[in-house]
Amino acid sequence: MIFASKTEHKHNNSHLHGSRIRLTFCVFLTLVLFFSGTVFMSADVYAAKSGAAETQEELDANVEARKALPVESNEIPGWPAGPEIGAESAILMEVDTGTILYAKNIHEELYPASTTKLMTCLLAQENGNMTDMVPFSYEAVHSVPSDGSSIGMDAGQSITLEQCMYGILVGSANEVANAVAEYTAGSIDAFTDMMNERAKELGCTNTHFTNTNGLHDEDHYTSAYDLALIAKEYFSNDMLARIADTPKYHFEPTDTQPDDFYLKNKHELITGSIPYEGILGGKTGYTNDARQTLVTCCEQNGMRLVCVIMMEETPNQFYDTVTLFDYGYSNFSLVKVSDYKTEFTTEESSFFKTGSDLFGNSAPFLALNPDSRIVLPNNVEFENLDTKVSYETEDAVAQVFFSYSGQELGSALVEIVENTQPEYEFEHISPDQIKEEQSGIAIENEDRTIFLNVKVILLSVSGAAVILGIIVLLIRLGRDYHFSNKREDRKRRRRRKRGGRHGDLYI
Repeated sequence: MIFASKTEHKHNNSHLHGSRIRLTFCVFLTLVLFFSGTVFMSADVYAAKSGAAETQEELDANVEARKALPVESNEIPGWPAGPEIGAESAILMEVDTGTILYAKNIHEELYPASTTKLMTCLLAQENGNMTDMVPFSYEAVHSVPSDGSSIGMDAGQSITLEQCMYGILVGSANEVANAVAEYTAGSIDAFTDMMNERAKELGCTNTHFTNTNGLHDEDHYTSAYDLALIAKEYFSNDMLARIADTPKYHFEPTDTQPDDFYLKNKHELITGSIPYEGILGGKTGYTNDARQTLVTCCEQNGMRLVCVIMMEETPNQFYDTVTLFDYGYSNFSLVKVSDYKTEFTTEESSFFKTGSDLFGNSAPFLALNPDSRIVLPNNVEFENLDTKVSYETEDAVAQVFFSYSGQELGSALVEIVENTQPEYEFEHISPDQIKEEQSGIAIENEDRTIFLNVKVILLSVSGAAVILGIIVLLIRLGRDYHFSNKREDRKRRRRRKRGGRHGDLYI
């Protein structure tokens, strides 16, 4: 009995223990389901608020719908046809001239996300010193979402402005952008005012910034065209371009920043995950409302292009960029205007052209800047370009603007030539080449001539003076001859008279 009782007791304990385990499991499962449902519901609510698509199928459908949107640059007569891409807005711009090669909804106001940080770093470089220490305030660190991009800086720490640049451009750190703003302008609000003012100076008309980092705000927007203008200015600075082209950066511990860590860039054309020749740098961006945004700069064959992609789905933003770069480098070239011997005269006149005279070959008094370049579509002849001359320039005598079918391609400055001596040796140039050099370039706009050959004018004046001298000499010779004949006649008459009187006396 005792044995049976122990056995029964053991069985009862086992049953009780099993019940407790099952109860615990049920409670655990209930809690998991509760919190999971809460998380999923919150995610759904957030997605609904943000307007983001809920499924991959919807995202793909959005991409296909955006591919059908018109490409404005394809409507230019004779312009190389550009590709269809899944971005809502995109632009391809040549950096040196500002020529737009590809345009799709380039003035539509969209959210830039973290590509905003190009303007933040541009202003910091223009107004700061790279070796200055930038402190991190409590507001700079804690005024951004904890789940956003950061490099884990704490209030009270500090790093150099140069390190901040790497933190912003490589790590896309939101708190670092805020700290840089406070360092540059004294406060984040004052810095955003500077951002908006600088945007206006660059020609942006569809841009308004409310923060330093691109976190979503309905009043924080820009356009592909405006963002390209900002990027054009940004990548004109070699130091900023170098920082924006960094695939990985190492932060080492210091007295003011104790951590040792690496930052890896998410731009796949910079890291080489998607290889492409000539990449000079760029910046990624993403929010639920902005979707994927991307800015990239590239150089091939001496031509630098900026590509801006707005509202695209990953990883298409990178492949769209590659597609547009391929289009640009396959269909356009950056050329020197001086390489084309083209005259812009309405009437032939040796007084207003360069040529050869008694003093030898001469250059024009005014000439196009030899370094002036324009973008030329490969399917368009230089002679078919339209030109417009403006005299309203402070940098030169005049400026010649080149365009094709209304699309601006760049300009060339007309300058005074200080050295008119030929830079070549005649024995190394054929007669045809000499004639070609002597033809020069003359530009005329509304009957106003630009080029003037001073030597031709001097030669003409000298010739007129010689002719006048000959005429004067002939007149003087004629007068001397006439007076001499009259004197001889008077002498003969006097001799006759004297001879007659003598005869009367002796005969």
